[in-house]
Amino acid sequence: MNAAKRQAIFERLRQQNPHPTTELEYTTPFELLIAVLLSAQATDVSVNKATRLLYPVANTPEKIHALGVDGLIPYIQTIGLFRTKAKNVIETCRILMAEHRSEVPRQREALEALPGVGRKTANVVMNTAFGEPTIAVDTHIFRVSNRTGLAPGKNVDIVEQKLMKFVPAEFKQDAHHWLILHGRYTCIARKPKCWNCMIADLCEFKQKTPLPDSV
Repeated sequence: MNAAKRQAIFERLRQQNPHPTTELEYTTPFELLIAVLLSAQATDVSVNKATRLLYPVANTPEKIHALGVDGLIPYIQTIGLFRTKAKNVIETCRILMAEHRSEVPRQREALEALPGVGRKTANVVMNTAFGEPTIAVDTHIFRVSNRTGLAPGKNVDIVEQKLMKFVPAEFKQDAHHWLILHGRYTCIARKPKCWNCMIADLCEFKQKTPLPDSV
């Protein structure tokens, strides 16, 4: 895919959604960090349902840490891998209190040192909470990048490197959100909605899905 196509793709995505953001509900960097931690292999919808119950009760490192693992589990037990996530969240709260004055660090190395925080989670927090032009590659972005030809790669690290290289600078801040939403609602896994895609003519996917009535 050439630079002109990439430019046109992001211009259209921006025109459709000028101010994209995460679908996770949060009001502080800490709430975002915990929500992203909980969202691994889970839907944003399921995480939001849990945090709507949790955050009115506990939404700071001190308050969540005071719950302990056993106290936290009832709030998040509808989310996949909730036992492991509960341990990671409690330990993360302890580290934030002990090493970061209960503030979420802005540095990648410090974020990735937190339990359960990998590169993707760190990228989301850096981008969404602190305005850094990072691109977190999840399953949606990986699929869209490969299928469209935008930034093909065999693994998420290669795709991230290519996106950081190829996405024009003016779009880097919001590219992560645009691509996630596109993959979540249009360029879906099994049968992409090519007939309803605003970038279909720019996309290099050859087996475009026809209109449902003409299948």
